[in-house]
Amino acid sequence: MSKSFDLIVIGGGPGGYVAAIRAAQLKMNVALIEAQHLGGICLNWGCIPTKALLRSSEIHHLLHNIDQFGFSAKDIKFDLKKIVERSRGVAKQLSGGIAHLMKKNKVTVIDGYAKLEGGGKVSVGKDIYSAKHIIIATGARARVLPGLEPDGNLVWTYKEAMVPEKMPKSLLVVGSGAIGIEFASFYRFMGAEVTVVEVSERILGAEDEEISKFAHKAFEKQGMKIITGAQVTKFDKGKSNVKVTVEKAGKKEEITVDNVIMAVGIVGNVENIGLEKTKVKVDRGHIVTDEWLRTGEPGVYAIGDVTGAPWLAHKASHEGVICVEKIVGVKDVHPLKKSNIPGCTYCTPQIASVGLTEKAAKEKGHKVKVGRFPFMGNGKAIALGEPEGLVKTIFDEKTGELLGAHMVGAEVTEMIQGYVIAKTLETTEAELMHTIFPHPTLSEMMHESVLDAFGKVIHF
Repeated sequence: MSKSFDLIVIGGGPGGYVAAIRAAQLKMNVALIEAQHLGGICLNWGCIPTKALLRSSEIHHLLHNIDQFGFSAKDIKFDLKKIVERSRGVAKQLSGGIAHLMKKNKVTVIDGYAKLEGGGKVSVGKDIYSAKHIIIATGARARVLPGLEPDGNLVWTYKEAMVPEKMPKSLLVVGSGAIGIEFASFYRFMGAEVTVVEVSERILGAEDEEISKFAHKAFEKQGMKIITGAQVTKFDKGKSNVKVTVEKAGKKEEITVDNVIMAVGIVGNVENIGLEKTKVKVDRGHIVTDEWLRTGEPGVYAIGDVTGAPWLAHKASHEGVICVEKIVGVKDVHPLKKSNIPGCTYCTPQIASVGLTEKAAKEKGHKVKVGRFPFMGNGKAIALGEPEGLVKTIFDEKTGELLGAHMVGAEVTEMIQGYVIAKTLETTEAELMHTIFPHPTLSEMMHESVLDAFGKVIHF
């Protein structure tokens, strides 16, 4: 094996492997160094396997409410082992697919932990490799709070929560971001009593406040207990349960559950990769880069979760392409515009958004026009038995620019891309109003929300 390359990518997640493929397409000689699994956390322990679990929980919930569609079923049971095995099988299949893509694109894959040695050199064990360009794509890991450390038995991280040996009867989730809410949704629909504790005054703090409140009510209607403006301060572990101390407004409450899931954010994997031998700067656990993903060390770049928020696979992949194309000198490459990055949470109801919230738009000085359209006004939603949801759009009153779009309800994670394309193309309300949406579809609500912002809504 050659030990000299045009580009070395450290980390095989959705940022790293995409960067490697794009570089290979551009005729670079590329090596990808990965210590564990191709596809990274997202494919193996995050985005993909959690969606498989959530699909199982949705089916379980549907079977228990199937009478509304004219069916009846008795003695509905689930096999947790098979549910977990299916989730792991999906991850394994896709990880194997990444290995195939590496081979197809003639990317050299090196197994092991990489360390920067300075001067364009990277070590893996006793082996030294060199490259003119090095991309750090080492990702991130779950944040651990002192005194509330997961033990893998009663107190879980996302990894243990994905492969339970038995279904807990009761569960407490610490944190209400996308990861926490998705697990809360899965376990609630599988029959567990679920409590969510959030230190902020509302759940899903990155979302528009109106969407957050809508989701909060929907989760409580499902039987979920949500405590906001509160802090978990102590775990008292028994043999088979945990007594959790929750403090809110100076008052303490003790909640006993079978298991706890810690979902309080993530921190970049910046340790033990040789950064001290370079001029790479780290700020609050994340590598600092410029708009082209360059670090303070010439020839060293960083992409994805290790560079900070938003911690999204599609953001990492896009950064990988931008970084490589800038290195090669591809024409018309543009820096990443974070306001055009969509965010999706795959709970029930689903949540999706892009751009500014209403509050953020006003704080930036925009005079806004806001449109809303409820799922209950849409024929397809009612026919599907999914009448709970909301589509909200925010425009600049003067220019008609689409500033943001926020949705909660069935399949909104698929629908959001329509607004993302609109923002990328710098579409105004005029083009959106003149766009013909097919009937009957859920996407018609996207059109109606735009019409509503300008006093032209038809069906509500």
